[in-house]
Amino acid sequence: MAAPLGGMFSGQPPGHPGDSRGQASLLQAAPGPPRTSNSTLVDELESSFEACFASLVSQDYVNGTDQEEIRTEGVDQCIQKFLDIARQTECFFLQKRLQLSVQKPEQVIKEDVSELRNELQRKDALVQKHLTKLRHWQQVLEDINVQHKKPAEIPQGSLAYLEQASANIPAPMKQT
Repeated sequence: MAAPLGGMFSGQPPGHPGDSRGQASLLQAAPGPPRTSNSTLVDELESSFEACFASLVSQDYVNGTDQEEIRTEGVDQCIQKFLDIARQTECFFLQKRLQLSVQKPEQVIKEDVSELRNELQRKDALVQKHLTKLRHWQQVLEDINVQHKKPAEIPQGSLAYLEQASANIPAPMKQT
């Protein structure tokens, strides 16, 4: 998973996916407990997520209430570890984002402009969608007004005929 991002972490130009030495050292530079030499934050995040999932679907603690308490504590510990590593990973990426904004402020501005353009396109599409619906309902209302202005004719179609015929039937009296 981390190989395609090699250039982003190591300071190397993209296209050196086999060289992840810089990536591992940068990812390990984040604050937190010491890591093994081959482990990165992304690897630890993935393994802690797998541990959380495994503890939730584990069938080891099916019987007994005391075992249920132990299982709950184990799940809580796994989730807490996952959240801690997720915070460390977020901190790493925020640091990289800050470095990028200092080193290349024009890149941040380009990204902001791109996001604003995408937002405008999305909102324009939404406005067009609402205008289409508005035109449709305006046409429906106009059709209804035209029908009411016509002299009383027998409406065409079986449903319209039944509606007109049932309008002439008096409502039943309530029995008391």
